[in-house]
Amino acid sequence: MVLTDRWQARGTLVDVVAGAVAGGVRWVVLREKDLPRAERAALATDLRAVLDEAGGTLVVAGPDPLDGDAVHLPSAGPYPPPRLGLVGRSCHHRAELARLSTEDYATLSPVFPTSSKPGYGPPLHPAGLAELITASPVPVLALGGIATPDHVHACIRAGAAGVAVLGAVMRADDPTEAAATLTRAFEEAISRVPPTRHVPMVAPQPSCATPEEER
Repeated sequence: MVLTDRWQARGTLVDVVAGAVAGGVRWVVLREKDLPRAERAALATDLRAVLDEAGGTLVVAGPDPLDGDAVHLPSAGPYPPPRLGLVGRSCHHRAELARLSTEDYATLSPVFPTSSKPGYGPPLHPAGLAELITASPVPVLALGGIATPDHVHACIRAGAAGVAVLGAVMRADDPTEAAATLTRAFEEAISRVPPTRHVPMVAPQPSCATPEEER
């Protein structure tokens, strides 16, 4: 899963996402919550077109679903989540996990120190991630500072169903290569340690679950 940030992107957001999709990403979370709704809706439509060609899934940082297949909600609410197709939730500690009810998945962050949101933390690191995953009632995507194949492998070994990145793709000189590198690492990792829980799909199973930093 890849999360968007047009301020960090090395190009237009649509071009960067298209590059990531070419590199194997099949889930994208549209953030950009500071945009007027009409502009954000138009961007959602453009990203949806890119993802539809690859059988991918557009997740919108909600609760407004716009043109997405799913919504991703912040830890602050609303609770319980609206049922608008697939629903994800940002979480950072055990108390937030305990509030989950009908969500389909959660992100846990930050796993590693992150330059996208410096000073946010403290980082969970793989050991802390593993501990919280055991307390989660839903599948978990690891998020925050995931930038290398080693990071991906560590998160999957900790029990994550997938990983979510932002900066590793948004700031990449070559989003396609960055996404492909993380996708290969994800596929290698799950071949060695298959996840015990999976995020329900609203589109064909992605070859890589890779977003970063939605809170």
